[in-house]
Amino acid sequence: MSPIKKYLNSEDKKRLFSNFISLSILQGANYILPLITLPYLVRVLGPSKFGLIAFAQAFIAYFNILTDYGFNLSATREVSLYRNNKEKLSEIFSSVIVIKFGLLIISFVILNILVLSFERFKRDYLVYYFSFGAVLGQALFPVWFFQGMERMKYITILNITAKLMFTISIFVFVKKISDYIYVPLLNSLSICMVGMLSLWIIFNKKFVNLCIPSFLSIQHRLKSSWHIFISTAGISMYKRNSIFILGLFSKNDIVGFFSISKKLIDVVNSLASVISQTIYPFTMRNIKNRYINNFLLNVGFIIFITTFLFGAILISFSRKITFLLTGSFYPAVSTSIKLLAFVPLIIGINVPAVHKLLGEKKDKLFSIIVLSGGLIDLILNFTLVPFFSYIGSCISVILTESYITLSLYWFAFVKR
Repeated sequence: MSPIKKYLNSEDKKRLFSNFISLSILQGANYILPLITLPYLVRVLGPSKFGLIAFAQAFIAYFNILTDYGFNLSATREVSLYRNNKEKLSEIFSSVIVIKFGLLIISFVILNILVLSFERFKRDYLVYYFSFGAVLGQALFPVWFFQGMERMKYITILNITAKLMFTISIFVFVKKISDYIYVPLLNSLSICMVGMLSLWIIFNKKFVNLCIPSFLSIQHRLKSSWHIFISTAGISMYKRNSIFILGLFSKNDIVGFFSISKKLIDVVNSLASVISQTIYPFTMRNIKNRYINNFLLNVGFIIFITTFLFGAILISFSRKITFLLTGSFYPAVSTSIKLLAFVPLIIGINVPAVHKLLGEKKDKLFSIIVLSGGLIDLILNFTLVPFFSYIGSCISVILTESYITLSLYWFAFVKR
């Protein structure tokens, strides 16, 4: 403990360390607990129904993108700057909540139109409606507020509560293949309950006072978050396009095989996500300091080493991992794991460049890069997936993430 105590010689470092521990526990719960239920669900529901649920989640995720509206970055940044000003915090919080619920209503209207218009959605309409409950839960849960206030322990406790509720309920209520409909319902209920609990904490602790935001306040947040919304929408879309587009051209079992490997890769991705969320408020406050470039590049190096080791492990033990997750050997799962093994490395090392661009308020440039990446991803998926199935999905992910990372570094550190 002595070297750790020596390193934690300032309040900023202590806060960063505390937030890192909290977010590590959070992301561990976010991904490890689903990995506990994943083998069980694959065995009970079979690849086809598991694939249907994965497709529905990928589809509903687009509505999460809309209702989030980039506030996970823009509102977090604003809260971190005004965290000692309760009046300003109340204005920010109230404006964001009003906008989110307005977008939630729009999302539900769009969902109804799509479900009633296309047979692909209509025949399993309950799966999509039950899955949509997660959008409501995410709108209720102001992660952006707790992150901006650097109160990561609340996010950790609440998220772990939701994941534990979902994990336990899966083993209690899902016993046979016909119970597949309960999976999205249980997930939505757990997220909604935790969302309501998070609001209770905020008002009980008197972090803010809920007020009626002015039109100018709402307009300001819509306008200031626009470029980040477009950029995060681009990021989220190209991260989810692979499963959704694969589902348009392939059977549910193929979607299930690919989504299993994708979930595993997301677990490794969570490491970079933890580090990024931990240092984001700190970076935003200190972006003008001389040492910040070295700090960010050191962070990138740590991510590189760690994700490289994990990638090597995934390639070496892909067959055993596949059997562990599914109870059988599915070549599509093993091949996907091998192809995607170093994707977390490609994604993770872009953290310094992302923070650099956002810290310098180059939101428009950031949005252009990721939107172009999203467009490339769409073109690649629609070109490759009809001919190469899940292999085309893997290739699309690799090429898109490589383009994004190279572009971010070019504009953040090379072309000034």
